[in-house]
Amino acid sequence: MKLANTLTIMALAAAMTLTSCGSNKGTQQLIDGSLPREATPAAIQEAVDAVLAEDAANDAVKFESLMILKHGKVLFEDWYGTAAPDKPHAMHSVSKSFTATAVGMCVDEGLLKVTDKLVDFFPDNLPEEVSDNLAACTVYDLLTMNCGQESSPNYRNATDWATAFLAEPFVHEPGTWYYYNTLGTYMLSAIVTKVTGQKVLDYLTPRLFEPLCIEIPFWEESPQGINAGGYGLEIKTEDMAKFGQLFLQKGMWDGKQLVSSEWVEEASKYQVPSVPAGSRPDNVAEKGLTPENCTFMLGYGYQMWRCPDNAYRADGARGQYIMIIPDSDAVVACTADTDNLQAEQDLIYKYIFPALASLD
Repeated sequence: MKLANTLTIMALAAAMTLTSCGSNKGTQQLIDGSLPREATPAAIQEAVDAVLAEDAANDAVKFESLMILKHGKVLFEDWYGTAAPDKPHAMHSVSKSFTATAVGMCVDEGLLKVTDKLVDFFPDNLPEEVSDNLAACTVYDLLTMNCGQESSPNYRNATDWATAFLAEPFVHEPGTWYYYNTLGTYMLSAIVTKVTGQKVLDYLTPRLFEPLCIEIPFWEESPQGINAGGYGLEIKTEDMAKFGQLFLQKGMWDGKQLVSSEWVEEASKYQVPSVPAGSRPDNVAEKGLTPENCTFMLGYGYQMWRCPDNAYRADGARGQYIMIIPDSDAVVACTADTDNLQAEQDLIYKYIFPALASLD
């Protein structure tokens, strides 16, 4: 009897795995939740070899992992140094793209609109005098890093991060000044919590992490117990690749629309002009930065950066990237530990993008 019960439990567990993690019929995932694999084409192997050789010669980037997908299948994967397939990695600002996706799901569910005013969500955190610029700031302005601030408070020492953000001067009219603002993404996370009653992590778990068979990750929180939003998420390289594949498929996964195709389109397209984090729109010229030598100036969507060749990316400090390449039906996910983010991107654009295009 005990054996029969054990076998029944095992059968139920297997059925649950099939239900929650897709099928093995060649869609997005195998029964164990992993992405399907194919043998590495010679063109891809040569491209990766060229990337690693040039990187070794210049000592510019320390890659920790690299995964390349085409038509939803993994064509190449490798880990370097102490990195490993089952080891989560700090995403840094790649976290922002997950927070924006939570915002998109809230929009899809009718819980908020991108035109909603920031001040309406935080009546108890507002400064004594609310400036016209602060009053005008919307969810859209936060999504596009155009809230109007040109500096950020030392919020990690603040009792309440939302109060610290709202007290910082809104110098410019929202929508007219790009400033890479991590605390602004925290405000998006806080807005999701306001309208759902859940942390972003908890809200995304049944809507994103479970359907993609991503083990529930760690995500840093503020003193108020709100996910940091702009950073603090830790996931594995294959999880990154799944997120990229979801966007490549316009929000569709195993026959279910997890996030609307309209949101994916808006999030990934050019919304506003952009400059690198730490720069200002009025000082990039003196730094000699142009769209030709700095891909951080190719434009910004909803917590996504535009790339060459009609591609776009989730982007994190120290070289964490999810690059979505619609024209090649491809995704590149990589982690690294580097100060030279542009060098890492340039290697991928120079070698891997053309190799993927050549397979068509």
